[in-house]
Amino acid sequence: MDFLIAIGQYILFLKSVFFKLEKKRIYYSRIIDEINILGMSSIGFVAFISVFVGAVVTLQVAYNMENPLLPTYLIGLSSRDSLILEFSPTMISLVLAGKIGSHIASSIGTMRVTEQIDAMDVMGINSASYLVLPKVVATILINPFLIILSIALGLVGGWLAGDLTGICPTEDYLLGIQYQFIPFNLAYAIIKTIIFAFIITTVCAFFGYTTKGGALEVGQASTQGVVYTSILIIICNYLITNLMLG
Repeated sequence: MDFLIAIGQYILFLKSVFFKLEKKRIYYSRIIDEINILGMSSIGFVAFISVFVGAVVTLQVAYNMENPLLPTYLIGLSSRDSLILEFSPTMISLVLAGKIGSHIASSIGTMRVTEQIDAMDVMGINSASYLVLPKVVATILINPFLIILSIALGLVGGWLAGDLTGICPTEDYLLGIQYQFIPFNLAYAIIKTIIFAFIITTVCAFFGYTTKGGALEVGQASTQGVVYTSILIIICNYLITNLMLG
């Protein structure tokens, strides 16, 4: 019953975010600020993880391709498809759920317990839309660029691992990442990323917005937001994959 109540509250929360808007000019500067806070600040973090994930993927693929009859360029091909289809859009989104999601839930939760949101409501401002909509738009705009960057750096990391260890020469690796490339796979990754960005922002914002109590409850709301976001990302990943690639 509590689960159904939470779903209903979440739907009503989304309604207040998207259908009771303030003046549009108010959102422009806030969207730019949120892109910087939520997206640009994550570039270094995403880049570091992506390079090493790409290297690990290449090494694992090479380890499982010990058959001498298999051409070496398949290492590059397998690494490319693994990064594009799964590792970058899903794994990086889960990582961003922890970084971005916890920030959103804790910041909005702190505003709730310090009565800043109540003050906005008293002044006639739609606090849900004012606080959450810029974050949603910002993550939907910037997260696909983060994932494309992740894919590119993952491929670079895979190339470095293959070349430095000698398991996959540069020529073979480059042939593999170009061999029978399907552009739809990249579109699939971006579509997943946009959906995951929406989930990360709205779910974590919902837990922060509905926080009651004090600092302890803000921490609990932040944890719950990240946990439920991660679960939803995994479930939606299966559903999207089944619909688009099944």
